[in-house]
Amino acid sequence: MASVRSCVSVKSAAAAASPVRYRSARVGAASLEPRSLRISCASSCSSSSFLDSGGDGSRDISCASSSGRGNGAVGLVGDGGGRGRWCRQRVVAMCSAGMEGVRHGAAVASAPATAASALPERAKVVALVAVVMLLCNADRVVMSVAVVPFAAQYGWSSSFLGIVQSSFLWGYVFSSMVGGALADRYGGKKVMAGAAALWSLATFLTPWAASQSTIMLLAIRALFGLAEGVAFPTMSTFLPKWFPTHERATAVGISMAGFHLGNVISFLATPIIMSHIGLAGTFTFFASLGYLWLSVWLLNVESDPLDSRTISKSELQLILAGRSGSKVEGSKFPSLQELLSKIEMWAIIVANVVNNWGYFVLLSWMPVYFKTVYNVNLKQAAWFSAIPWGVMALSGYVAGASADFLIKSGFSVALVRKIMQSIGFIGPGVSLLCLRFAQTPSIAAVLMTIALSLSSFSQAGYFCNVQDVAPKYAGSLHGLTNGIGTVAAIVSTIGTGYFVQWLGSFQAFLTLTAVLYFSATIFYNTYATGDQIFD
Repeated sequence: MASVRSCVSVKSAAAAASPVRYRSARVGAASLEPRSLRISCASSCSSSSFLDSGGDGSRDISCASSSGRGNGAVGLVGDGGGRGRWCRQRVVAMCSAGMEGVRHGAAVASAPATAASALPERAKVVALVAVVMLLCNADRVVMSVAVVPFAAQYGWSSSFLGIVQSSFLWGYVFSSMVGGALADRYGGKKVMAGAAALWSLATFLTPWAASQSTIMLLAIRALFGLAEGVAFPTMSTFLPKWFPTHERATAVGISMAGFHLGNVISFLATPIIMSHIGLAGTFTFFASLGYLWLSVWLLNVESDPLDSRTISKSELQLILAGRSGSKVEGSKFPSLQELLSKIEMWAIIVANVVNNWGYFVLLSWMPVYFKTVYNVNLKQAAWFSAIPWGVMALSGYVAGASADFLIKSGFSVALVRKIMQSIGFIGPGVSLLCLRFAQTPSIAAVLMTIALSLSSFSQAGYFCNVQDVAPKYAGSLHGLTNGIGTVAAIVSTIGTGYFVQWLGSFQAFLTLTAVLYFSATIFYNTYATGDQIFD
């Protein structure tokens, strides 16, 4: 039986790969160098040579040889000098004739002694980001539910309810524009931690502020919005540092799912908690969750994987390889005049404005709507309000997958963006018009669910369109357009209260919102593009 001679050269990652400089003392070439290797060859090896790097030097070590059909050769490589100290790290390499080195993906490293490290560090990171986004939205919704008993306790009118609900946006509109810049300057870890600490404090102080004066309440709610405004830009800046290009959409999807689930959890849990520990206790409970998350975040996450003390070398190299492939050298940021001179940019701005208008109307007024129109109690209103947001957490994935499928199938980017945005606006518009004919809260909840589910298709429309037209400045432009959209959200939230007080019905304002949806659909389909317009 013929014997096949095959040589495999194995180097440690420090010598074989491009050098990676670690800022952490725990992760380095020395700490990851295997002290013992078990080499398994798929084909027969009569002799093999291995390069085992010890610092900057290398040693030739012979592989055990054997011949025979279907039997692999196994060689044990020691620490040089025949020391009996074996590491449990195993590297399995496939041998083949004429192969030089171990191909990417052919080597598998594992550390049974530290089973906990099997979970990638970036999985822990995205889980914590998803949790903080959940808390970010849950803390908003607490006020949307609690505003009903607050209004009964302090005698607030419908118009004042709108002012209270919109006060959150007063601070939000400013911080949303600068959140990305703050994260770039000080690091996503610090900015997100500071934001969570501040909005948790504002959540805790809300009942106290309401008992003091309306001015104090509005100030605390504005502070709450100021803190929460940096969450999305910080997330957008933070995640690309931890995830290679081909994983970022999934990371954003998981984080956004957490955000939408915050609506569900808060809508359902707030009335129950409120019935047991009261208004003040409810706000205290949600604030305490923020500080609990904060303690875990500060001890387990770094702004950059290069600073992580627990990340594996292979995972770091994967992240850095993906990051380097997506770097773009930008020139000077376009002036505001140049931005506003492009009609394609106005298509994105108008879509953002209308999307925020409708989103915050539903977010802020849904419990009040069910309580006022259908006379359901607070717990029932919370259930009817929560269901649409739960479905929305899933529909965003459908929208993204559908858009990617259409683009891969040969459809132009511009056409796909317009299709997704049309669904995201026409669907909610028709659903809001149909609310006029809903005779029961169950039917109304179904229509609200359809409206919010289809509105999530905007994530694959104008939201991604920013990256199409200005990939170098997508983060900054997202903050700019979102800030303008937040102004529209303030107007819509306050306007709903005045319309209800003036006309005694929600339907007029919902009809106005539907008309805006349809008008924006026409404008976006006329002027939006999928081409890059800013270099």
